[in-house]
Amino acid sequence: MTTAQQTALAYGFGGFLVVWTVLVIPQVIVHLARFGRVDRRRVLTTGVVTLYLCLAVAVVLLPLPAPGDARLTQTVQLVPFQWVDDMGVELAKYGLPDSHALLTQTFQQLAMNVLLFVPLGALCVLLWRRGLVATTAIGFGGSLLIEITQLTANFGTAPYVYRIFDVDDLMANTAGAVLGWTATTLALALLRLRKAAADRASATARTTQFAAVVPPHPVAPGVRAFAGPVGVPHADLRTQPSPQPR
Repeated sequence: MTTAQQTALAYGFGGFLVVWTVLVIPQVIVHLARFGRVDRRRVLTTGVVTLYLCLAVAVVLLPLPAPGDARLTQTVQLVPFQWVDDMGVELAKYGLPDSHALLTQTFQQLAMNVLLFVPLGALCVLLWRRGLVATTAIGFGGSLLIEITQLTANFGTAPYVYRIFDVDDLMANTAGAVLGWTATTLALALLRLRKAAADRASATARTTQFAAVVPPHPVAPGVRAFAGPVGVPHADLRTQPSPQPR
């Protein structure tokens, strides 16, 4: 992680503290007025979503260009998987072997773009109950909005374009959303399986305990005598000779 990214995350966390404080106070007041208590789950959900949005915006937009910064020579990159060639160029520039590929700044930037949208994929499952197709569309749409923001110099609020519109970023962000959706869906499925197994084990234990506590019902003597000895078949009355009249 670069120094600029660390600075952006620090600003994002500071912005989260300010924004969440502004949001949580009226939310608590509304909860007390409507429910008579504070719904901690909703408050926590608001905090998590606010934290993610603040950090994402900070990483995407910060740091802003300073007056003396050099301008970009390229503002649009439309070649898919260009990051592979860039990684090779970086390895050759510093004389590093291919085994150091994961340590290059190019790969780390790609990984950051993927991880940036993993929480979005998780939120699509946990909060919005969206499927894989919808999550993919949301991830792509959110990434496209970010790239357009960068291409237009934050819609004209920045002095010039200081981030590249990169098709690889679109792919990485969308892949991150899909990864977050998949991981969250699998985790929920495993939790449901474990809960079902625990419920079955608990039901079996209760049945066993009940059978050990409750004794079997006694059989009436007449019924036992009618049943006859074990292993001896019952006599068929139709095959027995009729009693002779006396």
